[in-house]
Amino acid sequence: MRMALLTAMAVCCLLGILPIGTAASASAAADGPYHFGFKRSVGGQLPSIDEEGFKPIVDKHGAIFLGDTSRKDLFLTFDNGYENGYTAPILDTLKAKKVPAIFFVTGHFVKDQPALVKRMTAEGHIVGNHSWSHPDMTTISDAQIKEELERVNKEIVALTGQSDMGYLRPPRGIFNERTLRVTKELGYTNVFWSAAYKDWDTKDQKGSGYAFKKVVGQLHPGAVILLHSVSKDNMEALGSIIDEARRQGYEFRALPELEGIKLPF
Repeated sequence: MRMALLTAMAVCCLLGILPIGTAASASAAADGPYHFGFKRSVGGQLPSIDEEGFKPIVDKHGAIFLGDTSRKDLFLTFDNGYENGYTAPILDTLKAKKVPAIFFVTGHFVKDQPALVKRMTAEGHIVGNHSWSHPDMTTISDAQIKEELERVNKEIVALTGQSDMGYLRPPRGIFNERTLRVTKELGYTNVFWSAAYKDWDTKDQKGSGYAFKKVVGQLHPGAVILLHSVSKDNMEALGSIIDEARRQGYEFRALPELEGIKLPF
C-alpha cells in the first residue's frame, strides 16, 4: 500500500511541476484528463497556468491555484498519503513558529495515524481530503468519487469532531471538468498549488539546503506551497524556510482566509 501511494504521488508531483509545453499542456484536450502543471515562479514573479489549456475550467469551478497576489501571503499545504516518521517534527516546527497549515490526507493515513490526525486539528490546522485510495478520479464514476470522499470525511469527523471537510486536493493532480463539477457539488474547493518541487521521492533526498533553495526560490505573493510530509529534507528545512519567508516580508495564513474566514491560530 505504501509503495503504491508513493508511486502515485510521484506521478502527481512530477507532473505538477512540469514547465510550459510539456505533458500538462499536451494532454489538454476536450474534457481532459488534465495533469496540473504551471509555469514556475522565478525571482518573485508570479507563476501562471495561462498556457496549460485548463485555466477556464479551473476558474469556472472556483479551484484554488493562487491566493491574493497583491499581498505577500503564503499558504502552506502538505500531502499525507502515508507516514514516514516526519509529520510529528513538522507539527512541532509549525507549533513553535505559529504557522497554520492544511494537511491533505488519504484513507490510509487516517486509519494508520489517527493520533497525528487528531493532533493536526487540536493544534489549529485544517485536515483536507485527498481521497480514500488515491485514484485518478477522471477514470471513476460520479458515485465512486462521492464514495471516495465521503469515506475520508466520515472518518475525519468521527475522529476529530471537525465539521464536514471543505477542501480537496485531487489525487495525482489529475482532473477534468467533470471531476471539478462533481466535487464542487459535494461541497469541496479543489486546491492545487503554485510552488512545488520533487520532494516526494524518499530515495532521492538531497539535504535540507536543497529543499530550502527549491522552496525559497519559488516564493511569490499568494503562493500555495505544496510539500510532502514523507520528505526528510522538508522536515529539516521547514523552520529555515519559514524564517526566511518572514525575513522577506511574507506572512503565513490559513487557506480559509482566501474566503474571508479568519481562523484563530
